[in-house]
Amino acid sequence: MTADENRPRRAPASFPMMEDPSPSKPQAAKPRQPESFSVEVVPTPDHEDPFLSEAIADDRVPVAVPKPRKRFSFAKLAAGAFGAVLSLAVWLWIDQLVRDLFNRADWLGYTAIALVCLGVLGLLGIVLRETIGIARLNAVQKIKRETAEAATQASPQPARKAVAHLASLSASRPETAKGRATLTATEGEVVDGADLIRLAERELMGPLDRIAAAAVLSSAKRVSVVTAVSPRAIVDLAYVLYEAARLIRTIADLYGGRPGSLGMLRLMRDVLAHLAVTGSIAVGDSLVQQVLGHGLASRLSARLGEGVINGLMTARIGIAAMDLCRPMEFKALKRPGIGEFLTKLAPEFRSGKSAKE
Repeated sequence: MTADENRPRRAPASFPMMEDPSPSKPQAAKPRQPESFSVEVVPTPDHEDPFLSEAIADDRVPVAVPKPRKRFSFAKLAAGAFGAVLSLAVWLWIDQLVRDLFNRADWLGYTAIALVCLGVLGLLGIVLRETIGIARLNAVQKIKRETAEAATQASPQPARKAVAHLASLSASRPETAKGRATLTATEGEVVDGADLIRLAERELMGPLDRIAAAAVLSSAKRVSVVTAVSPRAIVDLAYVLYEAARLIRTIADLYGGRPGSLGMLRLMRDVLAHLAVTGSIAVGDSLVQQVLGHGLASRLSARLGEGVINGLMTARIGIAAMDLCRPMEFKALKRPGIGEFLTKLAPEFRSGKSAKE
């Protein structure tokens, strides 16, 4: 046995390693023990949230509207110049005529002067009437803007002022007497502006809306019957234009507009522009498919079906006239739709629809 074998065995042990003191060697970061954190969630109030604010919900975000540039118009200059020359020519012709009549006999000259004075007086009356008619239309549009602005404010003062103007406008209509009495009785009870505007719409505009809808339906029925039995297309066109002008004037008178001749032309232009903007200037394919899809064509003749279509077009004109002539926007009350008049113009549509269902 050798000396190495007689030497006792050493048990294994662990020895710590000496760390390098040089600063260039990065030291290992001490691992962080896992911890729990409590996060306090504070929700944003609705009135501070830009996506839920009333300004966006009510479409009251201020938008910069570009101002139309005023351009010099040669057409207006030429029309004004030729109009002035034509007026001078007429007055010179009248002056020469009066002189010639005086040369023939004095009583003829004085008669001509009296007739000229009557003509000038009548012309001034026409101008005054047209001015008052346009002022009425502007007053209706002003009240519409006042009610729309007052409905967005919490203070009842603007709403009370707008309702007073609206009651004054509709004072000549006996149908609104009960509504005006109700508004007078509840004058101090309603403190919210929007509620007061809705109450005024239900009490004052409700009876007038029913009369306007009845007038639209009656006009549409007349157009349907006349265009269904008339032998010429020119007769259809002439009667549709006449009935549309009559309907627009009736609705304007009902809501307090009462336009004159120039105001009527302006109102008809606005109605056509409204139809063009809303896409209702002609009966679209969807309406034709709606009518034909429920079996109306199989029950009616071609001429009667054409009459129904013309009646629906007249109803569209009437609805557009209600939108423009009504001194309040449709908020609390439902705006009449073309479907309501369709079921009354063609009962077969309602029966076909119910049978299909």
